[in-house]
Amino acid sequence: MTLFTQMIHLQLTLFLLIIVGLMLKKVGIITREGQKCLSDITVNVILPCNIVSSFMGEMNASEEFVRNCSGAFLISLGIQMFSILFGKYCFLWCPKEKSRIFTYGIIVSNSSFIGIPIIHSLYGAVGVLYTSFFQIPVRLTMWSSGLALFTHVDRREAYKKLVKHPCIIAVFIGVLVMAFRVTFPEFLENTVEGISKCMVPISMLAIGAMLADSDIRRMFDREVLYYCWLRLVLYPLLILAVLRLFHTDRVLCSTMVLLSAMPMASTTAILADKYECSPEIASQTIFVSTLLSIVTLPVFMFIL
Repeated sequence: MTLFTQMIHLQLTLFLLIIVGLMLKKVGIITREGQKCLSDITVNVILPCNIVSSFMGEMNASEEFVRNCSGAFLISLGIQMFSILFGKYCFLWCPKEKSRIFTYGIIVSNSSFIGIPIIHSLYGAVGVLYTSFFQIPVRLTMWSSGLALFTHVDRREAYKKLVKHPCIIAVFIGVLVMAFRVTFPEFLENTVEGISKCMVPISMLAIGAMLADSDIRRMFDREVLYYCWLRLVLYPLLILAVLRLFHTDRVLCSTMVLLSAMPMASTTAILADKYECSPEIASQTIFVSTLLSIVTLPVFMFIL
């Protein structure tokens, strides 16, 4: 029950930080350029430092631990392959632009901005490591099948983006650090950990700023609620059932299910805005799914 309470408190904290970001954007303290800067800093600096930091602690690389890291990668790969098919047929009745947004939202959840802080709070460095391996297939589909929903994608360019992505580079650096037991100077380790701790407030402020231009009156339409039911309830329940069927390690199972139960990714609004595909709908869905996840994520934590 302690973890359940902790989850609720964490979700409320994240939501309040989002509201603060929204208010700062409304009053002009965060400008559109500042909003983009927050997102870029989070993705390119803070998240990679958080990932590397999770590999830097004293970690017992037992056979079971290595097997679970490999399992996180393979489970994520299976989830991504399933999500492409799942999203393709679930929104055929929706308007074309909404269908694209919702399909992308099934393929890519907010498992970085919101997922990593929650998993870190619940399961510590081990959970972040599993999350890091979970992210590799997600990045692959994000820059291939996901991006193809908005524009034409060249596979070679998609792979180049994947290899060069700071979070993927951070995973490989972290693996080398753990494998060879690399010890950093204290000042460097403190710097990486200090930047890592900025992840929760900065990422939530960025999401809040993105939502500032949304029309609240149109947020809770039936298509958006239908998407939220799939993303936040049905989809993670299916994954939980499969993982329980195969008797997956408890922490690994919980991490995979919670990451799959995260709300719509903030990159959905960024891509929708860039390729002129109803960014206001994407922002609204991000807000509603994030708001509803305050209820659904603690319920899943209780079940797990």
